[in-house]
Amino acid sequence: MITEQDKQFMREAIRLADESVKRGGGPFGAVIVKDGEIIAGSSNSVTIDHDPTAHAEVNTIRQACSKLGTFDLSGCTIYTSCEPCPMCLGAIYWARISRIFYGNTRKDARDINFADDFIYEELERPLDERTVPIKNMLRDEALHSFRLWMEKADKTEY
Repeated sequence: MITEQDKQFMREAIRLADESVKRGGGPFGAVIVKDGEIIAGSSNSVTIDHDPTAHAEVNTIRQACSKLGTFDLSGCTIYTSCEPCPMCLGAIYWARISRIFYGNTRKDARDINFADDFIYEELERPLDERTVPIKNMLRDEALHSFRLWMEKADKTEY
């Protein structure tokens, strides 16, 4: 069920997207809500910050985690002005956000030349058939870090 409060939070994400366009950023905004209160809100700043990971959702997750002092956003809801791309969806899942609401669809984004489809397609391909070459190397040496992690008694699990 979508409530009037949900609509208010989505309208704030859309407002942030509108402001971003006016400032030279991309047309995307997001807010994260916990216990009925917005704890973080941001927009896309890829072109402003020269950072391809500076999507609205990622920026907002970073703000929320910093504010709450945790990497676990369980119990939070994200409202984003557009269906999350694969990177943002991954970040949302890693942050353990409990619910996602979005405005524009992937197709709407594609219609204005923000196409994520090629990434979804790449993920379906075998590694040796991907557009960007991806090769496994030095696995035996790299496993050392994993063994250190497994042996560490005072680690913070995530």
